[in-house]
Amino acid sequence: MGLVEKIKKLCDEQNITFAELERRIGISNGQIRRWDKVSPKNDNLLKVAEHFNVSLDYLNNRTKIRSVVDQNCEEKETHTIAAHIKDDVTEDEMDDIKKYIEFLKSKRH
Repeated sequence: MGLVEKIKKLCDEQNITFAELERRIGISNGQIRRWDKVSPKNDNLLKVAEHFNVSLDYLNNRTKIRSVVDQNCEEKETHTIAAHIKDDVTEDEMDDIKKYIEFLKSKRH
């Protein structure tokens, strides 16, 4: 899934159009559709990520995890974070994710 497709999916989840997203985050009209052909400016991509509370890695298909664990938040259950992961994660990948979450939790204490 490409960047524009990923953003479209996120927009659909919030029932907003690209135009509405562009207005909300303060970028020019029609900008997002152009990202199929031209790479977006980093600050514009960051605005999109912040709006949807997802990581840049998620937008760029480098991870299936939508957001980064907030180091200042209360400890979250693994299943809450796993809810943000696509259905096509294998059992081995899920085990690795759980181990990584436990590792992050241990570093906070």
